[in-house]
Amino acid sequence: MSTSLMYLLLRQVLQMLSQLARDGGAKDVEILVLRHQGAVLRRQAYSPGGR
Repeated sequence: MSTSLMYLLLRQVLQMLSQLARDGGAKDVEILVLRHQGAVLRRQAYSPGGR
């Protein structure tokens, strides 16, 4: 039981550190992808074909 608790704590700490180390470039790419997806969905919603 002690080993599994240590594993979970270590995993949480490493996950938090990886989130802190994530640079702004990855976030910028994610924002660009989401904007593109939104633009595609808007085009599909306003298409005269009425899909």
